[in-house]
Amino acid sequence: MTTIRLKFRPSTIEGRQGTLYYQICHNRTVRQISTDMHIPPHQWNAGAMELDTSADNSGILPHYRLTIRRDMQLLRTIIESMETFGSSYSADDIVNEYNNRRGNVYSLKYIEQETSILILEGRFGTARNRTRARNSFAAFLGGKDILLAEWNRTLINEYSSWLRRRSLTRNTISFYMRILRTVYNKAVKEGIISQTYPFQDAYTGVDRTRKRAVGEDIIIRLCMLDLDGSPSLDLARDMFIFSYCTRGMAFVDMAYLRRCDIRDGSIRYCRRKTGQRLSIRIEPCIERILHKYSGAGDGTPYVFPILRTSDRKDAFRQYQTALGYYNRKLKRLSSMLGLDTALSSYTARHTWATAARNRNTPLSVISSGMGHTSQKTTEIYLASLDESVIDRANSDLIAPLNLMTIQTQISKE
Repeated sequence: MTTIRLKFRPSTIEGRQGTLYYQICHNRTVRQISTDMHIPPHQWNAGAMELDTSADNSGILPHYRLTIRRDMQLLRTIIESMETFGSSYSADDIVNEYNNRRGNVYSLKYIEQETSILILEGRFGTARNRTRARNSFAAFLGGKDILLAEWNRTLINEYSSWLRRRSLTRNTISFYMRILRTVYNKAVKEGIISQTYPFQDAYTGVDRTRKRAVGEDIIIRLCMLDLDGSPSLDLARDMFIFSYCTRGMAFVDMAYLRRCDIRDGSIRYCRRKTGQRLSIRIEPCIERILHKYSGAGDGTPYVFPILRTSDRKDAFRQYQTALGYYNRKLKRLSSMLGLDTALSSYTARHTWATAARNRNTPLSVISSGMGHTSQKTTEIYLASLDESVIDRANSDLIAPLNLMTIQTQISKE
């Protein structure tokens, strides 16, 4: 008779998280299998010997439950296999076979399982990106699956070359590589595979992107457009201006902005991309837009009439649809302004950073204002401006020579 139980080992240090482990009992021999799952004591139901999900404030327990279910199934499969063949086996044999089989995890299946965890945690955007990378990698593999343990520098370099042959940009290739590297490192952390650094040669940086900012005069012209006859264009314009005035607030954060985030003359919200908390003082231009839409989201907790449901998955779908619609309306506004390059949901954010840079605002202040976790990200935003800033500085420096040249030309005429 063999039993498998999930157990909890409290920390010897008060206030620290304890560790979950599996207990294998066979022929009166007890063995333990440690895990990387750590929880505080109040999240463990000792009577039922299971996780207490009602005490979960971190959102990690659904992930742990999925991992536990996967591990338990593997252990049961191992025991059934050993009993089927009728040979004698020990508790140590079960543990050894478990450790061996955990290394036989297939790549695409593992990515799908991790994506399912992200969906359970409500991280739909990250799950969507994970699925895109998985589909790209699956196409490279020709539809077959390989073991995670087979990932090496040669494989990843071949995948990178395969992506380049499809004329993908370096940023797109980097996007896929960073996601796969995250998946691989998680498998290493879980003890599924050993670290062999397969991404050592892969490009995972971010190249300069095309200039997305517009001049401050465009913001003024946009404000002055008469859009009374088109509520949809009016909303798109207002959200664009609102983004600019709120230090480049991203569209996703505007869509999810709640009325309760507005208090004591400030907007206090948490960036959905990074989790960073930001506080923005409400200036008159911000107050005007907030007042204009004060009743637009009735029946929902949101400020703007974008999301109409409290269901997380449905809300994310509505956000995605609204983002595409928003960009189409911005393209229409660009035509009305006679712009060569269409406005997009990123333009207001880049324009705020550009305007701040042009006023000699320190990079650290711009980075903090935009909610960037690293100044390197801010530098990427501003990289395309460097040439124009340098040209302007150079023009000021050589102004005397320019004046002499012009005077010489006039005298010759």
